[in-house]
Amino acid sequence: MNLVVAVCALTLTAAALMALLRIAKGPTMLDRVVALDVLVAVVVIALCVEAAANRHATTLPAIVVLALLGFVGSVSVARYAAKEERE
Repeated sequence: MNLVVAVCALTLTAAALMALLRIAKGPTMLDRVVALDVLVAVVVIALCVEAAANRHATTLPAIVVLALLGFVGSVSVARYAAKEERE
């Protein structure tokens, strides 16, 4: 079990670093928003791995709130970008 958690942590760390690089470097606002959405997803998955490894569900409300914030934020920016393109 510890090996699986370590592999998950290593993979999630690499994904988070690549997302942070895209946030810092991304040429457009939409690239940065997608990278931020990926970063939020990585944090949600990391919380899920932690909850599964420790066999508890106390982080479930935080997971749900973060997932909802990521979704609403992405949809809001997409609507803003679509409105900007029409003008």
